[in-house]
Amino acid sequence: MGHTATEQAGSGGLTATEHRLANGLRVVLSEDHLTPVAAVCLWYDVGSRHEVKGRTGLAHLFEHLMFQGSAQVKGNGHFELVQGAGGSLNGTTSFERTNYFETMPAHELELALWLEADRMGSLLTALDEDSLENQRDVVKNERRQRYDNVPYGTAFEKLTAMAYPEGHPYHHTPIGSMADLDAASLEDARAFFRTYYAPNNAVLSVVGDIDPERTLAWIEKYFGSIPSHDGKQPPRDGTLPDVLGGELREVVEEDVPSRALMAAYRLPHDGTREADAGDLALTVLGGGESSRLYNRLVRRDRSAVAAGFGLLRLAGAPSLGWLDVKTSGGVEVPDIERAVDEELARFAAEGPTPEEMERAQAQLEREWLDRLATVSGRADELCRFAVLFGDPQLALTAVQRVLDITPEEVQAVAKARLRPDNRAVLVYEPTEPTEPTDAADTEEGEADQ
Repeated sequence: MGHTATEQAGSGGLTATEHRLANGLRVVLSEDHLTPVAAVCLWYDVGSRHEVKGRTGLAHLFEHLMFQGSAQVKGNGHFELVQGAGGSLNGTTSFERTNYFETMPAHELELALWLEADRMGSLLTALDEDSLENQRDVVKNERRQRYDNVPYGTAFEKLTAMAYPEGHPYHHTPIGSMADLDAASLEDARAFFRTYYAPNNAVLSVVGDIDPERTLAWIEKYFGSIPSHDGKQPPRDGTLPDVLGGELREVVEEDVPSRALMAAYRLPHDGTREADAGDLALTVLGGGESSRLYNRLVRRDRSAVAAGFGLLRLAGAPSLGWLDVKTSGGVEVPDIERAVDEELARFAAEGPTPEEMERAQAQLEREWLDRLATVSGRADELCRFAVLFGDPQLALTAVQRVLDITPEEVQAVAKARLRPDNRAVLVYEPTEPTEPTDAADTEEGEADQ
């Protein structure tokens, strides 16, 4: 059964229909005939927050195992079939979900739906010790390449562990530990799949040049016979006080290019007006080269080569405001920290100027519209709002909610949260002396965390 959503104010003309199969699978469809492509996005309500001590990294490991074959598709066949049909695909894992996605020529949509249904319904028939060992080694190597053996690679893991106390479901990151990856057994993996990879624990969105009636018929045909599973336990409570109550600090001496100041501030949960206000505050302070921190540290003081402040949105725990400053040459971190604190205190006292507010809202509006304008981006956002907030329609009005935030709300969240007693601080000191650097001639690109 399903219903057609009426166009909502602030949706930009975008619509979506919602349906639910008898086995509990939620389906969201959104027509877009601008280009002859279709995006398939499948979110499972499982991430690292669902893991227990001693078995971290299972959600991410299983993301990899889902590409190792199923009953009808052997080995690397999922990639080969999608790419051979002219499509693209991948999967990702976070604290709060695991997702899989394909973007296909519209006439190949049925193939993508069949592939996703085949592995949801039959992966266990293909899961064996060889595939587990193969992907365990892949994940361990990914950890080495992205965390352990790159400059500042463990910063995310360290700051997360500081911001969320021991025993908290967000204390560990999705990559997991080497020891836990080694300890994972085939039965652990099978139990994990049975518990979380069920249709009643998933949302499927299809966006693009589709015929909704035919698409829904395909979904019923391929997914409808997969049985539901009722063994899932809810994630542990991620509630924490609004502020840490005191600064936490760690100094790391490593072979890094320059000194760095990184910090994580507890900010409001995603899905709230306060989170949107926090996003605007961090955009004014550190969102690009027109931001206050960039202008102060890089342009004016020339004490840093890069300065950014962004929001890691989380629904089941406090979000994190992520500060990242790389110093110039021989500049000491305390000098940087004093300047940062001056700017944060001034912003909390005065709030954003009208020009800053307009620029920040335009920046976030553009980012949202960019996501919703692509079939893959819209499919992902429809899944996100369905899984985390229960209503995919919220994705279509997210832009308007950002534009409705007032300067007073932005100032209030900055005053309440961007304080020294509400942050975990990580200071990087190079093991080798740093050479003087001209900040004006140095650029730093963004890396996907």
